Amino acid sequence: MKTFALLFAGAAALAPQMETRRAFFQGAAAATAAPIAVQVANADVDYAGVGYLGGSTKVDINNANVRAYVKLPGMYPTVGGKIATNGPYKSVADIYSIKGLSEKEKAIVKKYEARLVALEPSPMYVIDRINNGLYR
Repeated sequence: MKTFALLFAGAAALAPQMETRRAFFQGAAAATAAPIAVQVANADVDYAGVGYLGGSTKVDINNANVRAYVKLPGMYPTVGGKIATNGPYKSVADIYSIKGLSEKEKAIVKKYEARLVALEPSPMYVIDRINNGLYR
């Protein structure tokens, strides 16, 4: 019984200290969360041309991965690969000046020319144009 009383007295003596530590850590957590919230709010969350990377009917020839050309029959992998490896382009018409592009391949590009756009190259997508690391 005496041991129990000593344990109870020791716990009671530590209780105010625990409350102080708890308050300290809660205050510290709140102080560090405020700057983080501001940084997250200022983050660039989305790329404006994300729809042209294969998620819409149009394909951005400067940023889209070679796999985006699967939606255009005849373009993948040969013509799409040539477009992806020879960019960046100022306009869609620049595709016709790719060395090694045959007349048959040019005809395929001409067929889908209205579905191609040339947006400003974005470093976060240009690096993955040829191989984005997605495998079957």
